Amino acid sequence: MEHVEHVRFGDQLYAIIVRASFRESGIHFFSTPELSQQLAFMSHPQGKSIAPHRHNKVTREVHYTQEVLFIQKGKLQVDFYTVGEEYLESRLLGSGDVILLCSGAHGFRVIEPVEMLEIKQGPYSGENDKTRFEEAAASEIRIKGPGL
Repeated sequence: MEHVEHVRFGDQLYAIIVRASFRESGIHFFSTPELSQQLAFMSHPQGKSIAPHRHNKVTREVHYTQEVLFIQKGKLQVDFYTVGEEYLESRLLGSGDVILLCSGAHGFRVIEPVEMLEIKQGPYSGENDKTRFEEAAASEIRIKGPGL
């Protein structure tokens, strides 16, 4: 799918990017069952009915936070790093794009004023939830994919 990118470094899936231009009818899951966060696109015709339902209590074990960002407006640069804090490369996201950050480490640079939604497992446990480190120098940045 040209509008969906699975960002991999070696054997590791770091992110799934679904561009605003993705359009297919039906239900499309982009995430795999082993991920603790699901990402899907749904498109249904007028008049379709989805049966009322509730979600049952299911115990799940989450080892790392995975987050989804939905870019409503603006342009965001996502910088990918190894868990050892080494810079890998970057992607640009624009209005309507969605990214599921699955593994590794990441940082962000706001290229144009941005408004976005963040969805992740909670509750947020403050500074215990993450390890911060120095970002890559601007001279090291390599942006792959659409320049938007």
